[in-house]
Amino acid sequence: ILCVSGDVVKPGYYEFECGALTMGELIHNVCGGIRDGNRLKAVIPGGSSAKVLRAGEVYKFKQKGPDGAMVEIPMKLEDIPLDFDSLATAGSMAGSGGIIVMDHKRDMVECLANIAGFYAHESCGQCTPCREGVLWMKKILARISEGHGRGTDAELLKDVADKIAGRTICAFGEAAAWPVQSFLAKFKEEFNLRIRRNGTAAKKDIVSLIH
Repeated sequence: ILCVSGDVVKPGYYEFECGALTMGELIHNVCGGIRDGNRLKAVIPGGSSAKVLRAGEVYKFKQKGPDGAMVEIPMKLEDIPLDFDSLATAGSMAGSGGIIVMDHKRDMVECLANIAGFYAHESCGQCTPCREGVLWMKKILARISEGHGRGTDAELLKDVADKIAGRTICAFGEAAAWPVQSFLAKFKEEFNLRIRRNGTAAKKDIVSLIH
């Protein structure tokens, strides 16, 4: 069962056999395509803790060729089969099956700030790396989002996330850190732009970064 939300014409719950569809078939054939005729920018394939996958990026898969030898197969985001192994190979995970689709008008700084705010609220506070780290990620992202970003904020944000992952009692630490790590890896230029051009002008320039 997949829960599709975000910038699609027909969000909702859909049930399919694992691997029966590709990401593109789900978005365009089942969910009616991207809303308002916009372009696909990114997908979070397994709930908010799953690492974001960027449209336009080529993902490398290995499959057996006719002679039995392993060959490398390049795939676009839309071509990735919706199964556990394929999404893991692409660098993310199926997770809870909560697929979040984002179009080319989405501001990745705002998206990540929203996600970080959720994890800061939900942390139980038992582990110091998580308790302090999620609050600092929320604060740094709020600062960038509100137009007060500092030149070192992108690096600081990644450093905080790296110090949370693998250092907590439960998996919540990783769940909070992975979105930050992946958004910065996939969309670092947007974060740097917002920091360089603090304020509303930076938001207007986000569309020019779309690939």
